[in-house]
Amino acid sequence: MAESNSKKLPQFDSNQELVDFFESHDIGAYASELPEVSFEVDIKRKHYLVSVDGNLMSQLLEVAKEQQVSVKILLDYWLKEKLLKVS
Repeated sequence: MAESNSKKLPQFDSNQELVDFFESHDIGAYASELPEVSFEVDIKRKHYLVSVDGNLMSQLLEVAKEQQVSVKILLDYWLKEKLLKVS
């Protein structure tokens, strides 16, 4: 029978200790020690993709970077603001 290459996972007193441990260790080396998990995802929101001109996207990226937000957040905010004005 083949031997497992998995290492024995140490005990941790907190979640932070676990996080700190895997900052410097390969989680794959402990694969057989990790519990199997399952969960359901019920996504109710829809996301849409739209085309944006390359030059416009460059400008959006620049503004988003200056405001330290993602382009998605920036556009969501601007579109909601514009829709409120026309409603």
